[in-house]
Amino acid sequence: MPRVVVTDQAFGGVEQERAVATGLGAEFAEHDCRDEQQTLQAVRGADVALVNFAPVTESVLAAMAPGATVVRYGIGYDNVDVDAARRLGVAVANVPDYGSDTVADHAVASLLCLLRRLPDYDRRIRTDGWCRPTDVGPLVGFASSTVGLVGTGRIGMAVAARLRAFGIEVVAHDPYAGDLGPDGPQLLPLPELLARSHAVSLHCPLVPETHHLLGRDAFAALRPGAVLVNTSRGGLVDPDALVDAIAAGTVAAAAIDVFESEPLPADSVLRTRPEILFTPHAAFYSLDSLDALQRLAADEVSRALQGRPLRSRVA
Repeated sequence: MPRVVVTDQAFGGVEQERAVATGLGAEFAEHDCRDEQQTLQAVRGADVALVNFAPVTESVLAAMAPGATVVRYGIGYDNVDVDAARRLGVAVANVPDYGSDTVADHAVASLLCLLRRLPDYDRRIRTDGWCRPTDVGPLVGFASSTVGLVGTGRIGMAVAARLRAFGIEVVAHDPYAGDLGPDGPQLLPLPELLARSHAVSLHCPLVPETHHLLGRDAFAALRPGAVLVNTSRGGLVDPDALVDAIAAGTVAAAAIDVFESEPLPADSVLRTRPEILFTPHAAFYSLDSLDALQRLAADEVSRALQGRPLRSRVA
């Protein structure tokens, strides 16, 4: 009997996945794996593993059944060793299109919130009793603001479309982008984007070339007083460099939804700055997006068990 396992999930239930697996005669099990050893034990002999944040290392992949499939809930798959998967003959799929609009909504909400300095106003009223509008520093109107997007995939372009409705100029950096069309953002080298932008929003994948893409050199090139939003991957930003940039006034504020280590450690340097607005890797979350994510992931399970081509294979 084929075996399907969920290593971990943050959705509250896996009814769609269970129904697909059992409907095709597969054994089904759900786990809450947090580390490599737990994940290895959970997937041992499994034909399909549905994975959220659990580490899928070479050892984990080697423990699966021959010709197995890993389905990663969501867009990114940096917690899966795809090179090892290729060597071991394990297929890997992601779900790239389940919640682009929801993540874009979260990113834009964060951008607008920071551009208007809402957390700063709130904090001053709570701690000081009141403040003057000018106490948070100069506020540029949306029609005079420029937002720089790093990455022009589905989410980046959805963010650009939403920002245009507010009259905000949008520019972008993406070394892999083709023609973005007449209504697309102007493509710029990263240093020029950083120098021009009142706000920067990250929408690129985490690969070796983008690890700590925003480090000390990038923050030194940033327009003074800019704000940063990261709904992509925590490893894109050097946390020490960000904290130093906030202390120096180069970065006025940041909204961070993703972290190199999750949950965010209690001793993280990021916690030392009240100018950082935290959300718990929640940009993807809405009832609609969760339903689509699990439905599309379950469809990949069906394809894998029936030997049909995967819809969104990445390895």
